[in-house]
Amino acid sequence: MRYQEILPLPALQAYIRYFWVLESGEEQVGSKQFKILPDGIPALIYQDTPNRFRDEQRQYTPQLYVYGAFTTYTNQLVDGPFRIIGAYFEPTALKAIFKFDASELANQNVPLDDLVSTSLLDQLQQAPTTQEKIELLSDFVLQQVQTLRYANQKAIFASTLLQRGRSLAEVQAQMNLSERTLERLIKQHVGMTPKLFSRIMRFQTSLQLLKTTDFNTLTTLVYQQDYFDQSHFIREFKTFTGNNPTQFLKYSEEKLSNFPAWKKEEED
Repeated sequence: MRYQEILPLPALQAYIRYFWVLESGEEQVGSKQFKILPDGIPALIYQDTPNRFRDEQRQYTPQLYVYGAFTTYTNQLVDGPFRIIGAYFEPTALKAIFKFDASELANQNVPLDDLVSTSLLDQLQQAPTTQEKIELLSDFVLQQVQTLRYANQKAIFASTLLQRGRSLAEVQAQMNLSERTLERLIKQHVGMTPKLFSRIMRFQTSLQLLKTTDFNTLTTLVYQQDYFDQSHFIREFKTFTGNNPTQFLKYSEEKLSNFPAWKKEEED
């Protein structure tokens, strides 16, 4: 597989973390499984070829769609060669781009046409190069944010603190917010409760450490990330990946962050 990341225009960096392109190459035949991990990040996705990616219920994802932040892992199968282009948004960007509360889009793949009236899909299909497709996606998002002109600085700041590992109590104290106000703010702009968002952020930090640090045992990681014990960490890991850490490292092949290809166990 081939993978690349492209930084957004300066005017979009408050809304888009980066664009990415993932393609299999023509050598792929048959089906391949991918595991999608929760990371608190919504996205806009375009597939060059429709009816490639499908879930475990055999429902195909739309060719051009938005997904809200997912709160658990999902599995997808891709049939044949593919190329997909995505824009990873900031956690609070959905409301600024589409005006919808993030909670309305959580755990869903929603066709873009269901959210806004646009000819973007036709334009993307006609654009001959990846660069032109990314320019079209950039122009679309820029037009949306300039039209809506919405930003909630409290939500952005609270989300940033939670991503940095601050506890809910610390965020409430620093921002002088009640528990209920913080919950309403994060659910509206991120799409889940602050507690769940915080758990996902801790899982993501632990996952990166697991992939990049040579731990002799999990104990160091467990206490470094303030899990109660190793059993607690493994339960959380299974909740967000469907596997224990050993299985995940053994069978996942990751090019795109939180979208690893999954090797079949019989290939081991």
